[in-house]
Amino acid sequence: MRPNLLQKFDALSSVLALTTASLIGSMTSVTAQQNLPVCQPPRPGEYLLLVVSPTANNQKQLRSALPNEIQATTCRYLTDTVTRIGGFNRIDDANRWARYIDNIVGLSAIITTRPGGNVTQAPTPPPVQAPQNQPPTISFNPQVLGDGYAVLVDYFNKPELVNSVQQVVGGNIGFASYGQRPYLLAIYTGNRQEAYNTLQRLNERGFFAVLVDGSKVMLLRSSVRF
Repeated sequence: MRPNLLQKFDALSSVLALTTASLIGSMTSVTAQQNLPVCQPPRPGEYLLLVVSPTANNQKQLRSALPNEIQATTCRYLTDTVTRIGGFNRIDDANRWARYIDNIVGLSAIITTRPGGNVTQAPTPPPVQAPQNQPPTISFNPQVLGDGYAVLVDYFNKPELVNSVQQVVGGNIGFASYGQRPYLLAIYTGNRQEAYNTLQRLNERGFFAVLVDGSKVMLLRSSVRF
């Protein structure tokens, strides 16, 4: 009887040790994420990559795939842990590295920029009779966009920005999800230059716009109006 009791006690001790180690690891991970600095915005005229890399293994693999001269820092963007890769003066260079990271490491990156010189802020839309923070309305079955380029605009829970974005792009504005966050879809196209031009126009007007791989974007609504 005594050997069996000892064996059960040893087994229970092992389970408790593993559980405790797991909890400590989880708390350490959460604490480490909370201690991360907020990502710095790009400099005027700089193109920036933000690569979602939530785990230490993701970050290690990414850094091992990048040459030493590439500037890369781990920081916090909204609720995500990302690797910030800056120093690109041309959008072609940023896009090439985004594709490289996706192909080699399997991590998705978004591209954003900050225009140089004077920035014209987005125009304030006329007042509308609608509840505050009302989501854009339309009906469409969710689906992945597919191959191509998507330019997304963070509307910061201000759906009235739909009108302003529409004035810039001159067409319908969609509603999409990327990285489990909602965005306005300014344009989806297979034409790289068209996507770049749209990104540049939006950033020049003061919007926070990013260019991403269309295959990572879920289209929620093809057209929204506010």
